[in-house]
Amino acid sequence: MNPETSAKIEEDRPAGEKAAREGARKLAYARGETSMTRLPTEGLSTGAIMRATINKIRELAPQLRGDYLDVGAGNGELIDRVLREFPVTVRACDYRDDLMTVGDLRVDVADLNTEPLPYEDASFDLVTCTEVIEHLEHFRSALREMARVLRPGGFLVITTPNVLNLRSRLRYLFFGFFNMFGPLRLGDDRHHSTHGHINPVSYFYLAHALHTAGFTDITVSVDKFQRRSLFSLALLWLPISVISAFCLSKERRKYQTLDPENEVFVREMNTVDLLLGRTLVVGCRRRREGDRATDVARSTVFA
Repeated sequence: MNPETSAKIEEDRPAGEKAAREGARKLAYARGETSMTRLPTEGLSTGAIMRATINKIRELAPQLRGDYLDVGAGNGELIDRVLREFPVTVRACDYRDDLMTVGDLRVDVADLNTEPLPYEDASFDLVTCTEVIEHLEHFRSALREMARVLRPGGFLVITTPNVLNLRSRLRYLFFGFFNMFGPLRLGDDRHHSTHGHINPVSYFYLAHALHTAGFTDITVSVDKFQRRSLFSLALLWLPISVISAFCLSKERRKYQTLDPENEVFVREMNTVDLLLGRTLVVGCRRRREGDRATDVARSTVFA
């Protein structure tokens, strides 16, 4: 789908077809089927996530063009936003093909828990994957697949709930579950609801998995600050800083687990951005032959 074709977006779709698509989504929810999108009534605002994802793409590749894949495309909201700004040819992938509301875009079907991405090696210049990996049993395998289908030098932008923000840390301390994660009903496979989040991935382990999969220039931002955590930050900033410095020293001297490559990601976990941010927005580039396997992380807030 090219930018000219993208003019057929949601508002231009016949009312009956839009209603049928929405009906299919609601029926899937009622049946308890897995989906990588949420119903509008489920309460999580995705607008900030979409905006932060677009900002991350601008940061990584302001002159982006070529071939673009959205993994876990859902109803196509992100695809629509990307097409409005960048001259790219789009492919969409999800576990089902009846959720898409963008023009006549075909969705390639793949269950990333059990199947590879249905594309040849080195097919894309950009891959996005928003709010998907927390639903997957083996997120590292999925990241390797994304690296496989990216061309050397191509970009990946991925988002997932920030399980190490202050609200989430406190919830885990007192309740045993991170924010956006909770007790799962036995036999309930509705991975599109927050109750179906099965895989909390903190920033360090996501950055580590990306590096291992063949990515470099890993950067992190967040979609928005949780302003209700400002009081907790004022109260806990000093003890977090002191204890974190002590633990870093111990890891470096006693356990020897830190080196110049991974320490930057460890330190990033206790920055103000990640202590207050709701959603992680991580960008990176697939390594080219001859690239150094070192990474520089930086944090930026895109509200």
